[in-house]
Amino acid sequence: MSDPEYVENRTFSEIEVGASASLTRVLGQREIQLFALASGDVNPAHLDPEYANTDMFHHVIAHGLWGGGLISAVLGTELPGPGTIYLSQSLRFLAPVGIGDRIEATVTVTEKRDAHHVVVLDCRCTNQNGELVITGKAEVIAPTEKVRRKRIELPNVAIPDHDIYNALVEKTRGGAPVPTAVVHPCSPVALQAALEAAEAGLIEPILIGPQARLEQVARDAGLDLGVTRIHSVPHSHAAADAGVELVRKGEAQLLMKGSLHTDELMSAVMHRETGLRTERRISHVYLMDVPGHDLPLMISDAAINIAPGIEEKADIIRNAIDLAHVLGIEQPRVAILSAVETVNPSLPSTLEAAALCKMADRGQIEGGILDGPLAFDNAISEEAARGKGIEAPVAGKAEILIVPNLEAGNMLAKELTFLSGADAAGIVLGARVPIILTSRADSERTRLASCAVGVLLARARTMAAPGLPDSTS
Repeated sequence: MSDPEYVENRTFSEIEVGASASLTRVLGQREIQLFALASGDVNPAHLDPEYANTDMFHHVIAHGLWGGGLISAVLGTELPGPGTIYLSQSLRFLAPVGIGDRIEATVTVTEKRDAHHVVVLDCRCTNQNGELVITGKAEVIAPTEKVRRKRIELPNVAIPDHDIYNALVEKTRGGAPVPTAVVHPCSPVALQAALEAAEAGLIEPILIGPQARLEQVARDAGLDLGVTRIHSVPHSHAAADAGVELVRKGEAQLLMKGSLHTDELMSAVMHRETGLRTERRISHVYLMDVPGHDLPLMISDAAINIAPGIEEKADIIRNAIDLAHVLGIEQPRVAILSAVETVNPSLPSTLEAAALCKMADRGQIEGGILDGPLAFDNAISEEAARGKGIEAPVAGKAEILIVPNLEAGNMLAKELTFLSGADAAGIVLGARVPIILTSRADSERTRLASCAVGVLLARARTMAAPGLPDSTS
Protein backbone atom coordinates (compact mmCIF):
# COMPACT_ATOMS: atom_id res chain seq x y z
CA MET A 1 0.00 0.00 0.00
CA SER A 2 1.46 3.38 -1.01
CA ASP A 3 2.28 6.00 1.60
CA PRO A 4 0.16 9.15 0.95
CA GLU A 5 2.96 11.34 2.32
CA TYR A 6 5.34 10.21 -0.43
CA VAL A 7 5.39 10.02 -4.22
CA GLU A 8 7.11 6.98 -5.74
CA ASN A 9 7.59 6.14 -9.40
CA ARG A 10 7.42 2.92 -11.35
CA THR A 11 10.50 2.45 -13.52
CA PHE A 12 10.34 1.25 -17.10
CA SER A 13 11.41 -2.24 -16.03
CA GLU A 14 8.70 -2.36 -13.32
CA ILE A 15 5.86 -1.30 -15.59
CA GLU A 16 3.73 -3.99 -17.17
CA VAL A 17 1.18 -3.70 -19.97
CA GLY A 18 -2.23 -3.42 -18.31
CA ALA A 19 -0.98 -1.49 -15.26
CA SER A 20 -3.20 1.46 -14.36
CA ALA A 21 -3.54 4.35 -11.91
CA SER A 22 -6.24 6.94 -11.14
CA LEU A 23 -6.85 10.31 -9.47
CA THR A 24 -10.19 11.92 -8.61
CA ARG A 25 -11.01 15.60 -8.27
CA VAL A 26 -14.18 17.73 -7.97
CA LEU A 27 -14.41 20.75 -10.28
CA GLY A 28 -15.26 23.97 -8.46
CA GLN A 29 -15.18 27.70 -9.21
CA ARG A 30 -11.87 27.96 -7.34
CA GLU A 31 -10.23 25.44 -9.71
CA ILE A 32 -11.39 27.43 -12.72
CA GLN A 33 -10.01 30.66 -11.25
CA LEU A 34 -6.68 29.05 -10.37
CA PHE A 35 -6.37 27.65 -13.88
CA ALA A 36 -7.06 31.12 -15.32
CA LEU A 37 -4.48 32.62 -12.93
CA ALA A 38 -1.80 30.11 -13.92
CA SER A 39 -2.49 30.25 -17.67
CA GLY A 40 -3.36 33.92 -18.01
CA ASP A 41 -6.52 32.91 -19.89
CA VAL A 42 -9.20 35.37 -18.75
CA ASN A 43 -11.47 35.00 -21.76
CA PRO A 44 -15.03 35.42 -20.37
CA ALA A 45 -16.07 32.47 -22.54
CA HIS A 46 -13.89 30.39 -20.20
CA LEU A 47 -14.73 32.07 -16.90
CA ASP A 48 -18.31 33.34 -17.15
CA PRO A 49 -20.99 30.75 -17.90
CA GLU A 50 -23.57 33.53 -18.35
CA TYR A 51 -21.45 35.08 -21.10
CA ALA A 52 -20.58 31.89 -22.96
CA ASN A 53 -22.66 29.19 -24.55
CA THR A 54 -23.05 26.60 -21.77
CA ASP A 55 -21.72 23.64 -23.74
CA MET A 56 -18.72 25.63 -24.97
CA PHE A 57 -18.02 26.77 -21.40
CA HIS A 58 -18.09 23.22 -20.11
CA HIS A 59 -15.90 21.88 -22.90
CA VAL A 60 -13.31 24.60 -22.33
CA ILE A 61 -13.21 23.67 -18.64
CA ALA A 62 -12.80 20.00 -19.52
CA HIS A 63 -9.97 20.77 -21.93
CA GLY A 64 -8.07 23.11 -19.64
CA LEU A 65 -8.50 21.47 -16.25
CA TRP A 66 -9.29 17.81 -16.71
CA GLY A 67 -8.15 17.11 -20.28
CA GLY A 68 -4.57 18.13 -19.62
CA GLY A 69 -4.13 18.85 -15.95
CA LEU A 70 -5.70 15.89 -14.20
CA ILE A 71 -4.32 13.29 -16.61
CA SER A 72 -0.92 14.94 -16.38
CA ALA A 73 -1.13 14.68 -12.58
CA VAL A 74 -1.72 10.92 -12.80
CA LEU A 75 1.23 10.46 -15.16
CA GLY A 76 3.54 12.67 -13.09
CA THR A 77 2.73 11.35 -9.62
CA GLU A 78 1.37 7.82 -10.04
CA LEU A 79 2.17 6.05 -13.33
CA PRO A 80 4.96 6.19 -14.29
CA GLY A 81 5.43 8.92 -11.64
CA PRO A 82 8.37 11.23 -10.80
CA GLY A 83 10.90 11.40 -13.60
CA THR A 84 8.34 10.96 -16.38
CA ILE A 85 8.93 12.97 -19.56
CA TYR A 86 5.89 13.86 -21.65
CA LEU A 87 6.20 13.22 -25.39
CA SER A 88 2.65 13.67 -26.70
CA GLN A 89 -1.02 13.56 -25.79
CA SER A 90 -4.23 13.42 -27.83
CA LEU A 91 -7.70 13.83 -26.34
CA ARG A 92 -11.33 13.66 -27.44
CA PHE A 93 -14.12 15.34 -25.47
CA LEU A 94 -17.27 13.25 -25.40
CA ALA A 95 -19.49 15.03 -22.85
CA PRO A 96 -19.58 18.32 -20.93
CA VAL A 97 -17.82 18.75 -17.58
CA GLY A 98 -19.38 21.32 -15.24
CA ILE A 99 -18.91 22.84 -11.80
CA GLY A 100 -19.61 20.25 -9.13
CA ASP A 101 -18.75 17.24 -11.31
CA ARG A 102 -16.53 14.60 -9.72
CA ILE A 103 -14.05 13.43 -12.35
CA GLU A 104 -11.87 10.32 -12.15
CA ALA A 105 -8.89 10.27 -14.51
CA THR A 106 -7.42 6.83 -15.25
CA VAL A 107 -4.36 5.92 -17.29
CA THR A 108 -3.66 2.34 -18.44
CA VAL A 109 -0.46 1.06 -20.07
CA THR A 110 -1.16 -0.34 -23.57
CA GLU A 111 2.34 -0.56 -25.00
CA LYS A 112 6.03 -0.52 -24.03
CA ARG A 113 8.87 0.31 -26.44
CA ASP A 114 12.37 -0.61 -25.38
CA ALA A 115 13.87 2.05 -27.60
CA HIS A 116 14.14 5.19 -25.46
CA HIS A 117 11.93 3.55 -22.75
CA VAL A 118 8.69 4.84 -24.26
CA VAL A 119 5.38 3.91 -22.64
CA VAL A 120 2.01 4.39 -24.36
CA LEU A 121 -1.05 4.84 -22.12
CA ASP A 122 -4.77 4.91 -22.71
CA CYS A 123 -6.33 7.94 -20.93
CA ARG A 124 -9.94 8.12 -19.77
CA CYS A 125 -11.99 10.49 -17.61
CA THR A 126 -15.37 9.54 -16.18
CA ASN A 127 -17.83 11.60 -14.14
CA GLN A 128 -19.71 10.75 -10.97
CA ASN A 129 -22.35 8.93 -13.02
CA GLY A 130 -19.80 6.64 -14.64
CA GLU A 131 -20.16 8.42 -17.98
CA LEU A 132 -17.08 8.64 -20.18
CA VAL A 133 -16.34 12.32 -20.78
CA ILE A 134 -12.78 12.28 -22.18
CA THR A 135 -10.71 9.66 -23.98
CA GLY A 136 -7.22 9.88 -25.38
CA LYS A 137 -3.68 8.56 -25.59
CA ALA A 138 -0.40 9.69 -24.04
CA GLU A 139 3.19 8.80 -24.87
CA VAL A 140 5.85 9.32 -22.23
CA ILE A 141 9.45 8.37 -21.50
CA ALA A 142 9.39 6.34 -18.30
CA PRO A 143 12.12 6.80 -15.68
CA THR A 144 14.81 4.16 -15.36
CA GLU A 145 15.91 5.07 -11.83
CA LYS A 146 13.79 4.57 -8.72
CA VAL A 147 12.53 7.77 -7.07
CA ARG A 148 10.74 8.07 -3.73
CA ARG A 149 10.33 11.52 -2.25
CA LYS A 150 8.17 13.25 0.32
CA ARG A 151 5.11 14.76 -1.32
CA ILE A 152 5.43 18.53 -1.68
CA GLU A 153 2.72 20.43 0.18
CA LEU A 154 1.05 22.85 -2.17
CA PRO A 155 0.68 26.49 -1.08
CA ASN A 156 -2.72 27.72 0.03
CA VAL A 157 -3.63 30.23 -2.66
CA ALA A 158 -6.42 32.58 -1.60
CA ILE A 159 -8.93 33.42 -4.33
CA PRO A 160 -11.22 36.28 -3.32
CA ASP A 161 -14.71 34.96 -3.98
CA HIS A 162 -16.71 37.73 -2.28
CA ASP A 163 -19.67 35.43 -1.81
CA ILE A 164 -20.76 37.51 1.19
CA TYR A 165 -21.03 40.71 -0.88
CA ASN A 166 -22.68 38.91 -3.79
CA ALA A 167 -25.31 37.48 -1.44
CA LEU A 168 -25.79 40.91 0.11
CA VAL A 169 -26.56 42.59 -3.20
CA GLU A 170 -28.80 39.66 -4.14
CA LYS A 171 -30.92 40.26 -1.00
CA THR A 172 -31.88 43.68 -2.36
CA ARG A 173 -33.35 42.31 -5.59
CA GLY A 174 -37.02 42.90 -6.24
CA GLY A 175 -37.48 46.03 -4.17
CA ALA A 176 -37.92 49.61 -5.31
CA PRO A 177 -34.83 51.87 -5.40
CA VAL A 178 -34.47 53.90 -2.21
CA PRO A 179 -34.47 57.72 -2.50
CA THR A 180 -30.95 58.72 -1.45
CA ALA A 181 -29.43 62.13 -0.79
CA VAL A 182 -25.93 61.95 -2.28
CA VAL A 183 -23.95 64.73 -0.63
CA HIS A 184 -21.45 66.62 -2.80
CA PRO A 185 -20.47 63.88 -5.32
CA CYS A 186 -18.10 66.30 -7.04
CA SER A 187 -15.38 63.85 -8.01
CA PRO A 188 -15.51 61.22 -10.76
CA VAL A 189 -15.33 58.36 -8.24
CA ALA A 190 -18.09 59.74 -5.98
CA LEU A 191 -20.39 60.54 -8.90
CA GLN A 192 -19.77 57.18 -10.52
CA ALA A 193 -20.53 55.40 -7.23
CA ALA A 194 -23.97 57.02 -7.08
CA LEU A 195 -24.75 56.28 -10.72
CA GLU A 196 -23.56 52.67 -10.41
CA ALA A 197 -25.86 52.12 -7.45
CA ALA A 198 -28.74 53.67 -9.41
CA GLU A 199 -28.02 51.47 -12.44
CA ALA A 200 -27.99 48.42 -10.14
CA GLY A 201 -31.49 49.36 -8.97
CA LEU A 202 -30.39 50.04 -5.39
CA ILE A 203 -30.97 53.78 -5.00
CA GLU A 204 -32.76 56.71 -6.58
CA PRO A 205 -30.05 59.35 -6.22
CA ILE A 206 -30.60 63.02 -5.47
CA LEU A 207 -27.28 64.68 -6.30
CA ILE A 208 -26.57 67.59 -3.97
CA GLY A 209 -23.86 70.06 -4.99
CA PRO A 210 -23.06 72.89 -7.43
CA GLN A 211 -25.00 71.91 -10.57
CA ALA A 212 -22.48 73.30 -13.06
CA ARG A 213 -19.64 71.48 -11.33
CA LEU A 214 -21.56 68.20 -11.20
CA GLU A 215 -22.34 68.43 -14.91
CA GLN A 216 -18.69 69.21 -15.71
CA VAL A 217 -17.46 66.24 -13.66
CA ALA A 218 -19.92 64.01 -15.52
CA ARG A 219 -18.74 65.30 -18.94
CA ASP A 220 -15.06 64.90 -18.06
CA ALA A 221 -15.61 61.35 -16.74
CA GLY A 222 -17.89 60.30 -19.60
CA LEU A 223 -20.82 59.73 -17.23
CA ASP A 224 -24.44 60.17 -18.26
CA LEU A 225 -26.57 62.00 -15.68
CA GLY A 226 -29.73 61.34 -17.68
CA VAL A 227 -32.76 62.46 -15.69
CA THR A 228 -30.97 62.21 -12.33
CA ARG A 229 -32.34 64.84 -9.96
CA ILE A 230 -29.85 67.56 -8.96
CA HIS A 231 -30.34 69.75 -5.90
CA SER A 232 -28.00 72.66 -6.54
CA VAL A 233 -26.15 74.29 -3.63
CA PRO A 234 -22.99 76.45 -3.69
CA HIS A 235 -20.49 74.31 -1.73
CA SER A 236 -19.89 71.13 0.32
CA HIS A 237 -20.99 72.59 3.66
CA ALA A 238 -24.30 73.65 2.17
CA ALA A 239 -24.59 70.22 0.54
CA ALA A 240 -24.26 68.48 3.93
CA ASP A 241 -26.97 70.70 5.43
CA ALA A 242 -29.22 70.19 2.39
CA GLY A 243 -28.81 66.41 2.49
CA VAL A 244 -29.81 66.31 6.14
CA GLU A 245 -32.78 68.58 5.45
CA LEU A 246 -34.03 66.31 2.65
CA VAL A 247 -33.99 63.43 5.10
CA ARG A 248 -35.84 65.43 7.73
CA LYS A 249 -38.51 66.32 5.14
CA GLY A 250 -38.91 62.67 4.21
CA GLU A 251 -37.71 63.16 0.63
CA ALA A 252 -34.71 60.85 1.18
CA GLN A 253 -34.48 57.63 3.17
CA LEU A 254 -30.71 57.28 2.86
CA LEU A 255 -27.75 59.63 3.09
CA MET A 256 -24.66 58.93 0.99
CA LYS A 257 -21.27 60.60 1.35
CA GLY A 258 -19.77 62.08 -1.79
CA SER A 259 -16.37 63.75 -2.11
CA LEU A 260 -16.57 65.92 0.99
CA HIS A 261 -14.77 64.97 4.20
CA THR A 262 -16.57 62.63 6.59
CA ASP A 263 -16.27 65.15 9.46
CA GLU A 264 -18.08 67.79 7.41
CA LEU A 265 -21.00 65.47 6.67
CA MET A 266 -21.17 64.13 10.23
CA SER A 267 -21.15 67.66 11.67
CA ALA A 268 -24.46 68.33 9.90
CA VAL A 269 -25.81 64.92 10.93
CA MET A 270 -24.85 65.45 14.61
CA HIS A 271 -26.24 68.98 14.96
CA ARG A 272 -28.48 68.95 18.04
CA GLU A 273 -31.27 71.00 16.55
CA THR A 274 -31.21 70.39 12.80
CA GLY A 275 -29.39 67.04 12.56
CA LEU A 276 -30.42 63.40 12.47
CA ARG A 277 -29.64 62.29 16.00
CA THR A 278 -31.72 59.65 17.79
CA GLU A 279 -31.62 58.19 21.30
CA ARG A 280 -28.78 55.98 20.09
CA ARG A 281 -25.11 56.84 19.90
CA ILE A 282 -24.14 57.15 16.24
CA SER A 283 -21.49 54.61 15.20
CA HIS A 284 -19.79 53.17 12.16
CA VAL A 285 -19.59 49.54 11.03
CA TYR A 286 -17.27 47.98 8.48
CA LEU A 287 -18.83 44.90 6.94
CA MET A 288 -15.75 42.93 5.88
CA ASP A 289 -15.68 40.34 3.12
CA VAL A 290 -12.46 38.46 3.90
CA PRO A 291 -11.21 35.89 1.36
CA GLY A 292 -11.04 32.42 2.90
CA HIS A 293 -13.20 33.40 5.88
CA ASP A 294 -16.72 32.01 5.54
CA LEU A 295 -18.38 34.26 8.11
CA PRO A 296 -19.06 37.96 7.63
CA LEU A 297 -16.99 40.17 9.93
CA MET A 298 -18.45 43.41 11.26
CA ILE A 299 -15.90 45.75 12.85
CA SER A 300 -17.11 48.64 15.00
CA ASP A 301 -16.25 51.40 15.59
CA ALA A 302 -13.41 52.35 13.25
CA ALA A 303 -14.51 55.75 11.95
CA ILE A 304 -16.74 57.80 14.30
CA ASN A 305 -16.15 57.26 18.03
CA ILE A 306 -12.53 57.90 18.99
CA ALA A 307 -12.37 56.54 22.55
CA PRO A 308 -15.83 55.29 23.54
CA GLY A 309 -16.65 54.43 27.14
CA ILE A 310 -18.94 51.66 28.37
CA GLU A 311 -22.20 53.48 27.61
CA GLU A 312 -21.03 54.41 24.11
CA LYS A 313 -19.80 50.87 23.47
CA ALA A 314 -23.16 49.49 24.55
CA ASP A 315 -24.82 51.54 21.80
CA ILE A 316 -22.09 50.58 19.32
CA ILE A 317 -22.91 46.94 20.06
CA ARG A 318 -26.67 47.52 19.80
CA ASN A 319 -26.24 49.21 16.40
CA ALA A 320 -24.09 46.35 15.10
CA ILE A 321 -26.57 43.75 16.36
CA ASP A 322 -29.40 45.58 14.61
CA LEU A 323 -27.42 45.48 11.38
CA ALA A 324 -26.76 41.76 11.82
CA HIS A 325 -30.50 41.14 12.27
CA VAL A 326 -31.28 42.98 9.04
CA LEU A 327 -28.65 40.87 7.27
CA GLY A 328 -30.43 37.73 8.48
CA ILE A 329 -28.22 36.78 11.45
CA GLU A 330 -30.72 36.05 14.22
CA GLN A 331 -28.28 35.73 17.15
CA PRO A 332 -25.02 37.38 16.10
CA ARG A 333 -21.91 36.39 18.03
CA VAL A 334 -20.24 39.51 19.42
CA ALA A 335 -16.57 39.48 20.47
CA ILE A 336 -15.38 42.43 22.55
CA LEU A 337 -11.72 42.70 21.67
CA SER A 338 -8.66 43.47 23.73
CA ALA A 339 -5.03 42.39 23.64
CA VAL A 340 -5.70 39.43 25.96
CA GLU A 341 -8.57 37.12 26.83
CA THR A 342 -8.39 37.58 30.60
CA VAL A 343 -9.58 40.48 32.75
CA ASN A 344 -6.58 42.61 33.69
CA PRO A 345 -7.01 45.79 35.76
CA SER A 346 -4.04 47.29 33.91
CA LEU A 347 -5.95 47.05 30.63
CA PRO A 348 -9.16 49.11 30.85
CA SER A 349 -10.55 47.49 27.68
CA THR A 350 -10.69 44.12 29.46
CA LEU A 351 -12.68 45.62 32.34
CA GLU A 352 -15.09 47.28 29.91
CA ALA A 353 -15.50 44.00 28.02
CA ALA A 354 -16.40 42.16 31.21
CA ALA A 355 -18.87 44.88 32.20
CA LEU A 356 -20.54 44.84 28.77
CA CYS A 357 -20.95 41.06 28.96
CA LYS A 358 -22.58 41.44 32.38
CA MET A 359 -24.92 44.07 30.93
CA ALA A 360 -25.95 41.54 28.29
CA ASP A 361 -26.49 38.90 30.98
CA ARG A 362 -28.94 41.26 32.69
CA GLY A 363 -30.84 42.20 29.53
CA GLN A 364 -29.35 45.67 29.02
CA ILE A 365 -27.97 44.60 25.62
CA GLU A 366 -30.23 42.24 23.69
CA GLY A 367 -30.33 40.35 20.43
CA GLY A 368 -26.84 38.84 20.37
CA ILE A 369 -24.38 36.61 22.22
CA LEU A 370 -21.57 38.59 23.83
CA ASP A 371 -18.16 37.42 25.03
CA GLY A 372 -15.05 39.25 26.08
CA PRO A 373 -12.41 40.16 26.54
CA LEU A 374 -11.14 38.16 23.58
CA ALA A 375 -7.96 38.64 21.60
CA PHE A 376 -8.49 38.85 17.84
CA ASP A 377 -7.15 35.37 17.14
CA ASN A 378 -9.39 33.81 19.79
CA ALA A 379 -12.38 35.65 18.34
CA ILE A 380 -12.04 34.47 14.74
CA SER A 381 -10.06 31.20 14.95
CA GLU A 382 -11.54 28.13 16.64
CA GLU A 383 -8.09 26.53 16.63
CA ALA A 384 -6.57 29.50 18.46
CA ALA A 385 -9.45 29.51 20.97
CA ARG A 386 -8.99 25.80 21.68
CA GLY A 387 -5.28 26.38 22.15
CA LYS A 388 -6.08 28.84 24.94
CA GLY A 389 -8.66 26.50 26.44
CA ILE A 390 -11.55 28.85 25.59
CA GLU A 391 -14.79 26.95 25.10
CA ALA A 392 -17.61 29.41 24.44
CA PRO A 393 -20.25 30.09 21.76
CA VAL A 394 -18.46 33.20 20.46
CA ALA A 395 -14.83 32.06 20.61
CA GLY A 396 -13.50 31.37 17.12
CA LYS A 397 -16.88 32.11 15.50
CA ALA A 398 -17.40 35.84 16.06
CA GLU A 399 -19.39 37.79 13.49
CA ILE A 400 -19.18 41.19 15.22
CA LEU A 401 -15.85 42.53 16.50
CA ILE A 402 -16.07 45.43 18.95
CA VAL A 403 -12.71 47.19 19.11
CA PRO A 404 -11.33 49.11 22.10
CA ASN A 405 -11.05 52.42 20.23
CA LEU A 406 -11.03 54.01 16.78
CA GLU A 407 -7.28 53.53 16.30
CA ALA A 408 -7.50 49.78 16.88
CA GLY A 409 -10.53 49.43 14.63
CA ASN A 410 -9.09 51.49 11.82
CA MET A 411 -5.82 49.56 11.85
CA LEU A 412 -7.60 46.20 12.00
CA ALA A 413 -9.87 47.00 9.05
CA LYS A 414 -6.99 48.31 6.94
CA GLU A 415 -4.75 45.35 7.80
CA LEU A 416 -7.48 42.98 6.60
CA THR A 417 -7.97 45.09 3.48
CA PHE A 418 -4.36 45.50 2.41
CA LEU A 419 -2.81 42.26 3.68
CA SER A 420 -5.70 39.81 3.27
CA GLY A 421 -7.39 41.25 0.19
CA ALA A 422 -10.58 41.95 2.13
CA ASP A 423 -13.23 44.44 1.04
CA ALA A 424 -14.77 46.79 3.59
CA ALA A 425 -18.27 48.16 3.07
CA GLY A 426 -18.95 51.11 5.38
CA ILE A 427 -22.21 52.20 6.98
CA VAL A 428 -23.08 54.65 9.78
CA LEU A 429 -25.86 53.59 12.15
CA GLY A 430 -27.82 55.19 14.98
CA ALA A 431 -29.00 58.22 13.00
CA ARG A 432 -32.54 58.68 11.65
CA VAL A 433 -31.43 57.01 8.41
CA PRO A 434 -28.44 54.88 7.49
CA ILE A 435 -25.48 56.82 6.13
CA ILE A 436 -23.44 55.23 3.36
CA LEU A 437 -19.72 55.95 3.58
CA THR A 438 -17.60 55.11 0.56
CA SER A 439 -13.91 55.75 -0.03
CA ARG A 440 -11.93 56.75 -3.11
CA ALA A 441 -10.03 53.46 -2.75
CA ASP A 442 -13.20 51.32 -2.80
CA SER A 443 -13.82 48.95 -5.69
CA GLU A 444 -17.14 49.00 -7.53
CA ARG A 445 -18.08 45.81 -5.66
CA THR A 446 -17.42 47.46 -2.29
CA ARG A 447 -19.35 50.60 -3.20
CA LEU A 448 -22.35 48.53 -4.29
CA ALA A 449 -22.13 46.46 -1.10
CA SER A 450 -22.15 49.63 1.03
CA CYS A 451 -25.24 50.81 -0.83
CA ALA A 452 -26.88 47.39 -0.48
CA VAL A 453 -26.39 47.49 3.30
CA GLY A 454 -27.97 50.93 3.43
CA VAL A 455 -30.88 49.84 1.24
CA LEU A 456 -31.63 46.79 3.42
CA LEU A 457 -31.55 48.96 6.55
CA ALA A 458 -33.77 51.63 4.99
CA ARG A 459 -36.32 49.05 3.89
CA ALA A 460 -36.30 47.48 7.34
CA ARG A 461 -37.10 50.87 8.87
CA THR A 462 -39.91 51.38 6.37
CA MET A 463 -41.36 48.04 7.48
CA ALA A 464 -40.99 49.15 11.13
CA ALA A 465 -38.64 46.25 11.92
CA PRO A 466 -38.44 45.53 15.67
CA GLY A 467 -35.32 46.62 17.46
CA LEU A 468 -34.31 49.40 15.09
CA PRO A 469 -33.90 52.98 16.36
CA ASP A 470 -37.04 55.07 15.96
CA SER A 471 -36.69 56.94 12.70
CA THR A 472 -38.95 59.72 13.92
CA SER A 473 -37.19 60.52 17.16
